[in-house]
Amino acid sequence: MAYESVNPATGETVKKYPDLSDAQVKEAIDRTFDVFQKDWGKRSIEDRSKILHKAAEIFRSDIDKYARLMTLEMGKRIEEARGEVKLSADILDYYAKNGSTFLAPQKVEEKPGAVVKAFPLGLILAIEPWNFPYYQLARIAGPYLVAGNALLVKHSSSVPQCAHAFEEVLEQAGVPKGAYTNLDASPAQVSSLIEDSRVRGVTVTGSASVGAELAAKAGKMWKKSVMELGGSDAFIVLEGVDIDDKLIEQAVYGRLFNAGQVCCAAKRFIIVGKKQAEIFTEKLKARFESLKIGDPFDEKTTLAPLSSIAARDQVVAQVEKAVSNGATLVCGGKALKRPGAFMEAGILTDISRDNPAYFEEFFGPIAQIYSVESEAKAIELANDSPYGLGGAVFAKDIEHGCKVAEQIETGMVSVNKPLWTAPELPFGGVKHSGYGRELSHFGIQEFINWKLIDASAAE
Repeated sequence: MAYESVNPATGETVKKYPDLSDAQVKEAIDRTFDVFQKDWGKRSIEDRSKILHKAAEIFRSDIDKYARLMTLEMGKRIEEARGEVKLSADILDYYAKNGSTFLAPQKVEEKPGAVVKAFPLGLILAIEPWNFPYYQLARIAGPYLVAGNALLVKHSSSVPQCAHAFEEVLEQAGVPKGAYTNLDASPAQVSSLIEDSRVRGVTVTGSASVGAELAAKAGKMWKKSVMELGGSDAFIVLEGVDIDDKLIEQAVYGRLFNAGQVCCAAKRFIIVGKKQAEIFTEKLKARFESLKIGDPFDEKTTLAPLSSIAARDQVVAQVEKAVSNGATLVCGGKALKRPGAFMEAGILTDISRDNPAYFEEFFGPIAQIYSVESEAKAIELANDSPYGLGGAVFAKDIEHGCKVAEQIETGMVSVNKPLWTAPELPFGGVKHSGYGRELSHFGIQEFINWKLIDASAAE
């Protein structure tokens, strides 16, 4: 399996990494298990927290250095890349500041002398994707390391420089070598790690198909797992909402952040009212056509390339299949005839339920727009999906918007703003979008053994 940096803006191969031998993988897990048992798992939460705080400081001390690696490897616009470095540092700091509180012993009030204490599970295997090279790592490293677990991390093969840089930051901050181990591992080696009895948990962020396969394998081995998978989030605009420039900008942000390569991005725009849908479509089309496609290092670029030629071609093929099955391509949706993984932002309408696009996730700059006649139909359409990650509801009245949000079958819904993430907000979905939660106090609970120690007097 080739681990290599390929600049998606040029197609140029920047750096290659050698494959790991099975012996190297065994050596890594042996070292990680040893470090967990003898060192990291025995340290205090306060000690581990100080180290994670130091890691956050290192990231903040040279934001541009780490941002540029991200832009080089997966094409993220440099402004967005800087934001991701800051967010990743904030997540590490969040758990450094709150870990002790989240994992504090809990007395059983009805049984004096009985207490529930938090202990790490042990070795956790993490399989992470390329679309947020540092953020995806921070949201596992922050909680799981503070809790005392040790991590074996298989990051995406397309962002190896970011993966190695993250590991180096943690070691520079004081995480002992082996407590967090980046592995440029093959699928077969990942499978062997799941089977290893020393691995006690598996966390995956990726596609639903990969998640299903790994979840089944982990479950067969009696391993706890967390699955953060795909999404096809609805962006619902209720009756009475003004289709103004602010709403359109929120729609553009919700759909095109990171060139649309976001699991919780707005992907299905459901507009109540035919006239409203027409206005929304025309205004969104104008904004899409005004985008400046170009070099992600250029501060003036507003739409960067996709992460790879293969990723771009997959989205273009989905668009073509949707149109061949009756959808209307309002604008864009085509690959650009130039080096790199560039494509136009596009809009699809007239998507019937028997069109494959109706149920697919489009991981790129393509918006689907649906016109419905009522709020009830909007809710029904939003829920008619195999995915259940997130969504957004725009309403004239916030209280009413919240009531609609409660009826959307997802793990997250925002009201009158595009869905986004923060250290204190739990992240995760239902249905084919997975299970379990990351971030907030919920995230640190996933790989913890809450052990009851009962010294209450016998009755």
